[in-house]
Amino acid sequence: MLVDETKCVACGNCIDYCPMNAISLTAECAAVDQAECVECGVCLRSECCPTGALYRPELNYPRDIACFFSDPEATHPSTDVPGRGTEEMKTNEVTGRFPPGMAAIAIELGRPGIGTRFTDVEKVARAMAEFGVEFEPQNPVTALMIDKRAGTLPDDLKPVKVLSAIVEFGAPLEKVPAILQRLKEVEGELETVFSLDLAARVPEDGSLPFAGLELPYPLSINGKTNVGLGKPRFRE
Repeated sequence: MLVDETKCVACGNCIDYCPMNAISLTAECAAVDQAECVECGVCLRSECCPTGALYRPELNYPRDIACFFSDPEATHPSTDVPGRGTEEMKTNEVTGRFPPGMAAIAIELGRPGIGTRFTDVEKVARAMAEFGVEFEPQNPVTALMIDKRAGTLPDDLKPVKVLSAIVEFGAPLEKVPAILQRLKEVEGELETVFSLDLAARVPEDGSLPFAGLELPYPLSINGKTNVGLGKPRFRE
């Protein structure tokens, strides 16, 4: 995002709309810190500028990648899914992406106010790749990997900052404790925050898949069970 200095009246209206605190103000004009701006478009869509001084220029690689991961109205070309995600794990009863005995794991790095750079995204992806996981094919982060077996990203992409990005994959249930322990080790190397999503199909006996496992992260009390109200697109 940029500011047209010939139109800006330094009113400061745009500052509070930036979720990354990337906009500053002088007596003459507002300015956008390009290293911190994630191209989310919040300031522009808010129509907070009385003179129309805010504008988004044509974005080229790698800056256009920031827009795909930060602007909910932008559709990633590799997935045709708006924003940075995939079909949610909780649709598994319809999609059948994760069969019995498999865990679905998603690690979402970044949040409004802090964001994440792909340097941290790669740190997590490479650590998870050590377990031979298969990264979710219809995920924008996976689409950017130059080596999906190693979880590596292009060097020129690593400094790019985005609002958030999700590393997503499936793994056998028995590998979950070791995978999460490795994530715990990487945690201290990250310059951002992350949330961890863990899902699995409940077996026919109704037991909880992760109950009794020694995990480095406590299971959240707001876990949910989906009852499968969608029409399945797969067969057992």
